[in-house]
Amino acid sequence: MTTIRVLLVDDQPMIRTGFRLILEAEPDITVVAEAGDGHHAVDDTRALQPDVVLMDIRMPGMDGVEATRRIVDSGSPSRVIILTTFDLDEHVHDALRAGASGFLVKDGPADSLVGAIRTVAEGDAVISPRVTRRLLDRFSRLADQEPPEVPRSLDALTARELDVLRALTRGLSNAEIAQELHVSEATVKTHVAHILDKYRLRDRVQAVILAYDTGLVRPTVGP
Repeated sequence: MTTIRVLLVDDQPMIRTGFRLILEAEPDITVVAEAGDGHHAVDDTRALQPDVVLMDIRMPGMDGVEATRRIVDSGSPSRVIILTTFDLDEHVHDALRAGASGFLVKDGPADSLVGAIRTVAEGDAVISPRVTRRLLDRFSRLADQEPPEVPRSLDALTARELDVLRALTRGLSNAEIAQELHVSEATVKTHVAHILDKYRLRDRVQAVILAYDTGLVRPTVGP
């Protein structure tokens, strides 16, 4: 069994203790260290190279967004899940742009946290259900609209890969994309992998941001 190595980062020791108790009850997860601020998180990630960093977003000194940005920019293979008590849009936006592969609220169920760690460790991304709708509203447009043209910055993608990328912005799973495009789920996984590889993206959430930034999709208008 492969063990997932986790670094806990939160400025409140009691919260770190609670997370440690939850995670170390799992046979495939071990907590390799704890950090109380962003500076120590960056240093510990560099030294220990954990698989997953659970990162509080609000900490004194260097916050979780900046620490995440530094970890990602360093080229570390460690993947970051942002933890917060706030599910506001700007936190989702900033954390994902910094390179986080997950965003969860602290008061979610324990099994969601464990599942998120396993998902992110496998190379995918996860967003709390409470913020998924806000994320999609911010980074997508109405499903029945078609862009007037494909941005030149996405010329590296095939027509089918563009179809898959548009589907990702609507929050569809691989299985749902496969059903919509009448292809196998394995084919969809291949297309997603090609998109990530061509643009050196960490995961499908970063692909959604790419679609938004290039103008392939536009934010939904409305509250």
